[in-house]
Amino acid sequence: MARLIVKSPYFKGGGAKPAGGYLRYIATRERVEILPDDRPPTKRQTQLIEKLTKDFPDTKTLLEYGDYAAHPTKFNASQFLTLAMEENWGKVQELDGYAKYIATRPRAERLGEHGLFGDEDAVDLNAAMAEVNSCTGNIWTHIISLRREDAERLGFDHADAWRALLRAHRNDIAEAMHIPPEDFRWYAAFHDEGGHPHIHMMAWSKKPGQAYLNREGIRKIKSVLTNQIFQQELLHIYEDKSQSRDELVRETRSAMLALAQKMQNSACEHPEAEQMIRELALELGGVKGKKSYGYLPKDLKQKVDAIVDQMELLPSVYECYGRWWKLQCRLNDFYAEKERQRPPLSQQKEFRQIKNAVLQVAEQVRQNKITFEDAGAEQDAEQNATCNVPYPANAWHAMATDETLPLAERDEAAKQLEALADGGDRYAQYLTGILYRDGGLLIPDTEKAQHYLELAARQDHVAAQYALGKMLLSDELELKNPSQGFYWLERAVQNGSDYAAYRLGKEYLSGKSAPKNPERAAEYVRMAAECGNPYAQYLLGKLCLSGDGVPQDKDAAYDWFQKAQAQGHDYAGFFMDRIERQEPPNILLSATRLLYHMGKIFQSSAPAPQSCGVQIDRKRLAKLRRMRMAAGHKADDHEQEQTNNTMSMGW
Repeated sequence: MARLIVKSPYFKGGGAKPAGGYLRYIATRERVEILPDDRPPTKRQTQLIEKLTKDFPDTKTLLEYGDYAAHPTKFNASQFLTLAMEENWGKVQELDGYAKYIATRPRAERLGEHGLFGDEDAVDLNAAMAEVNSCTGNIWTHIISLRREDAERLGFDHADAWRALLRAHRNDIAEAMHIPPEDFRWYAAFHDEGGHPHIHMMAWSKKPGQAYLNREGIRKIKSVLTNQIFQQELLHIYEDKSQSRDELVRETRSAMLALAQKMQNSACEHPEAEQMIRELALELGGVKGKKSYGYLPKDLKQKVDAIVDQMELLPSVYECYGRWWKLQCRLNDFYAEKERQRPPLSQQKEFRQIKNAVLQVAEQVRQNKITFEDAGAEQDAEQNATCNVPYPANAWHAMATDETLPLAERDEAAKQLEALADGGDRYAQYLTGILYRDGGLLIPDTEKAQHYLELAARQDHVAAQYALGKMLLSDELELKNPSQGFYWLERAVQNGSDYAAYRLGKEYLSGKSAPKNPERAAEYVRMAAECGNPYAQYLLGKLCLSGDGVPQDKDAAYDWFQKAQAQGHDYAGFFMDRIERQEPPNILLSATRLLYHMGKIFQSSAPAPQSCGVQIDRKRLAKLRRMRMAAGHKADDHEQEQTNNTMSMGW
């Protein structure tokens, strides 16, 4: 894989040995051709290389050292020694053993009497040396190199190309060195060196003490130059034989999303993690202030990290993280100077959200909060509500949501549906409200959604009453109205909605929109469970197991879990198998809930399909998705809305 190598040592200006000497050296080295010499290196070369790598261990990262290590010849030894000492010029002059070796050896491509260039078209070498010698601040000596085959292929095997590149990006380099463009000074020369043509660049600020360069700055310099040099090849950095970049991205994305979905829909038993979460929960009780990872004491951070690393041992997590890491390594091949080792998941900054997910689960355990594993409840409720909608409202709605039809036909169907709604058809009012609520075809409009749902609800449309109640209990400030939300949900219950009863039970259990009341919650949950609602049956089983709002009864809990499992509830069987364990439900589910949250985080981090390799931030991507859906395009089936507080999606 082609790579750009950037090194940035520096001189201290105003020292006993003026930096102008180095400037003359890089500007006036003769360009002579050195014939390859495959003979073994001389004893003197071997000794110098041993000394260099001991005195300056970083020289082992040079491409030239890699060539020498692979093929120790006189030629490769000479190439390595030359560049290694140039990179550490200021120090090698002061150390015994190097002075006799340093000489004005070949290979600067001269642009007239010397090879020096900068911002100006014509550089006066003596004036440049005087300018460098007068500088009292730090002077950085960037060394930027390519392998010869890459330089020749990409057109960077001559001074003109490098001069144009550095001039085009001098302000970027200045910014990385924290120098205002107007104060940035630089000179450079191109050395056509053996297998690794390179640039020597001296850069400093006119104002002493202004500039500084750290690892992040060097990374920025390398990044901007790499993007320019490899701009064509960067479009295909994921190519592997016949597999295109887009194919690789799609493959990785598909695999990650499948694994993420598995995490979200799987019950997980992980005794080690469960015990660690229990211990963390106990210790969180003594933590004052914000319970966020960044605010925790060091010992608790270590406990959180240990839990994350325990969860990484789960096959689905390990594989999903592995897929993501492989893709990142392929992407970073242009930038990496050596192979990167995959860090533990706890140390991967891209997934630091997982650490707060650990804290969230531990807090739920500490506070003995009831959780709701009902990701499919909303979809089931609305599917039941629309399956028997009479013609013609159903026909227009079906056309408006049929993504195989031309957009013009779908728009017309939506207009006809809205016209029916305006004419007083309660079914059309409900369906129009849902279209405005969800978008997809119509531009999302919560006011219009509320308007049409309320029209239908006042005509005793049960699904509209349920949907309106949920909307008014949401976290959207312009909509939130708990008293009206409870009113419409209770109206829906009176009209026979088991999902509305289940939702009211959840509200009284959580205490989010009304004072917590486990007994009243249990009444609503039991009402829904007895109507055959699988989510309510599962929740009632948990309440019987823990004794929240109802007498503690393992046998009753088992019966309700069994009823829920018979209807396909994913987590009911999990509790049936562990009914004898002397653990509260929130402990038994702690690893499962954490796995769910990790699945959501992995899902949001899956690489987005791209046609040309352009990177885009997540906020911009989310905005584009909304715009795309508003224009009538299909939403990604896997891109479900992420919630932070429960396993319920959309509730």
